[in-house]
Amino acid sequence: MKGTQRVFALAFFCIMLALPVLPACADEFRSIEDSSAQEVVSGMGNKAARGITNAVTGWLEFPKQIYVTSKEDGAAKGIFIGPLKGIGMTVVRTLAGVGEIVTFFIPYPGFYDPFIEPAYVWQEE
Repeated sequence: MKGTQRVFALAFFCIMLALPVLPACADEFRSIEDSSAQEVVSGMGNKAARGITNAVTGWLEFPKQIYVTSKEDGAAKGIFIGPLKGIGMTVVRTLAGVGEIVTFFIPYPGFYDPFIEPAYVWQEE
């Protein structure tokens, strides 16, 4: 009985968190009416696949940020600042991936556009 109550409480909490976003999504839903069913399904599939990819490969931001910081600002900053940036971007990319997985059916932001840029960890900014 307690487990069921927790599930309902969690679902209620998630719905309450999503309510402020719904008015912002209203304009995006209007653009679906102008799109074909194939474009909508393709957008959903791309968003879900991108979300899964980012959730799984988010940890690659750690070595990437060390490399990018070293290349742009020098080896010393790459050693000391790069890991901090890497940890932060790992969290951001992984959470963005989870967010895209959870909301793959909503054409937000834009028309199934990525939550963060670049869309994948291996792309250049």
